[in-house]
Amino acid sequence: MSDSAELDHQRIVPYLTYADAHAAIDWLCRVFGFHELRRMETGDGRIGHAALSFMGEQVMISSAFEEAGTRSPRELPALHQQITVYVDDVDAHFTHAQAEGAAILSEPEDQFWGDRTYWVQDLEGHRWTFQQHLRVVPDEESAAAMREIVSERE
Repeated sequence: MSDSAELDHQRIVPYLTYADAHAAIDWLCRVFGFHELRRMETGDGRIGHAALSFMGEQVMISSAFEEAGTRSPRELPALHQQITVYVDDVDAHFTHAQAEGAAILSEPEDQFWGDRTYWVQDLEGHRWTFQQHLRVVPDEESAAAMREIVSERE
């Protein structure tokens, strides 16, 4: 096993594919507050790799490459993932995203697991969850609340 103690970055990094990665980068920076760190274009108008930062954490972006089997979520039949981001003030973040025209899926609400959360969809269908931690909830209490919600939906 290699010694990776010298790593100065996070160890798990989401890598998202967009049909129009140029527009996605601009949108993510304007609407969600990301900052572009790097962008490498392929020469045919696509983005081979880009990195964005939010509060010191990174997400990687690329254009869709059918030849490599990658597609935008808007071309897929169902949601296959979502990205969760913790922010210091979820209500302010929500207000900004909403003002920028983001597709809000739910407004901020206190959750049984102790976070205040809202869900939003980006311009190509990636689902994002922005959360603010409010309180520590014991696993037993959280699991009981989850069971109750599931049984109400059945």
